[in-house]
Amino acid sequence: MKYLRAIGIGIIIWIIGVSIYNISFFMPILENPVQQANTALFIAVVPLVWLGALQYYKKDNHTQGYWVGLTFFLIAGILDAMITVPLFIMPNGGSHYEFFTDPGFWLIGVEFIAIATLYWYAKVHTKFSNG
Repeated sequence: MKYLRAIGIGIIIWIIGVSIYNISFFMPILENPVQQANTALFIAVVPLVWLGALQYYKKDNHTQGYWVGLTFFLIAGILDAMITVPLFIMPNGGSHYEFFTDPGFWLIGVEFIAIATLYWYAKVHTKFSNG
């Protein structure tokens, strides 16, 4: 696995994801802005991780998608612990505990891993299987 590549792409995914999450607060569509932001992030993760996997596999085609998705998610989790929670969650009365025990966080984590794994099966693994 090309760790620096995966970490760099993971950081970019996190930056765009946090931006989408925060921007969604300023577009009042739903009554609950937190639910709206979580929904926006959940939807945005699909193309973000898919495009991240596309970029990753331009230079490495031996790492199973599960590990790439897990790396992307771990980077997001670390950056959330270091930046997102102190900057955006704690000033609004939240905590690390609340953030990391929220089922939505873990659902998005599963989504990270599932999308990267799906990409690997759809685009990378088939190249090995077919020739």
